[in-house]
Amino acid sequence: MKHTVLGAVSAAALTLAAFTADAAETTLRITLQLPLKSHLGQNLALFKEEVEAASNGDIAVEIYDSAQLYKDKEVPQAVGSGAIEMGVASLTRYVGYIPAVDVFYQPFLFDTEEKVRKAVAPDSPIRGPIDAAIADTGSTVLWWQAYGGAVMLSNGGPIKSPDDMKGKKVRVFSKTLGDFVEATGGAPTIISGSEQYLAYQRGTVDIGMTGVSGVQARSLWEVMDTITVTNHADIEFIVVVNTDFWNSLPEAHREIIAAAAKFAEDTVRDEMSNIEARAYAASEENGMTIYTPTPEEIAAWKEASQPVYDTFLERTGDTGQAMLDAARAF
Repeated sequence: MKHTVLGAVSAAALTLAAFTADAAETTLRITLQLPLKSHLGQNLALFKEEVEAASNGDIAVEIYDSAQLYKDKEVPQAVGSGAIEMGVASLTRYVGYIPAVDVFYQPFLFDTEEKVRKAVAPDSPIRGPIDAAIADTGSTVLWWQAYGGAVMLSNGGPIKSPDDMKGKKVRVFSKTLGDFVEATGGAPTIISGSEQYLAYQRGTVDIGMTGVSGVQARSLWEVMDTITVTNHADIEFIVVVNTDFWNSLPEAHREIIAAAAKFAEDTVRDEMSNIEARAYAASEENGMTIYTPTPEEIAAWKEASQPVYDTFLERTGDTGQAMLDAARAF
């Protein structure tokens, strides 16, 4: 009887959702690779609440989390082609179109929150050109979602120095982070966020890279036991909308969506330090060891990673140089 009742309730909920979407003048479907409980998922839920309230139900927002529809690497093509209206992707998924996006993954370049905020400001000399270039892919950037600093995951002890990387297989999520791993003697393997858990569980890689909030959202403490707080890169996600679809919307709807997007971006950025603090606490509560490298160890990481900058400039030329100059001036 319990299963029957739950099934009836679920069916009713689905029917109500379908009715709400049909009744709306505009429906926004958003694909997300992370679980809805993640802070990016909750940020989308906040956006949904703001949009639907401000539009009095004229705009419906449907969130498809946990890579139900598309994996992270598939989002740029899916949104750009109009297969789905909106999507969330790691910024680095656009590196094939815009090599300069990997400025955010230059080792230890954005090592303070102040520098990150200056870089991601909509009119900054770093974000501005990136948003403009993404427009050429058929998508329009609505907002950036902060994900925090990159950390390293391992089993049996921390990754204190480049020597600990030698001969190890390392999960990365960008070509530049792969360059960083190679510069320190490791072997990089690009693995999407949604496939991390199994990769660690099966031993596909020895070391992981992610944001600490991802450790909590994906319960990675079940397969890794140590976090090394390197904060060697700034992880950013972006929420994009298909440009043709966006331009077809009534101006009033675009204004409502844009206002909700700004609110969502400001909220997640302001909350990021608290989100990371809660994630570290949850990781410790679930048995993980948290290791913070010494200044001497960070200096060794920086020295080993210098070749990464040379490779970045080879790929990006004057654009990359201008971005590095701007970042170093912050």
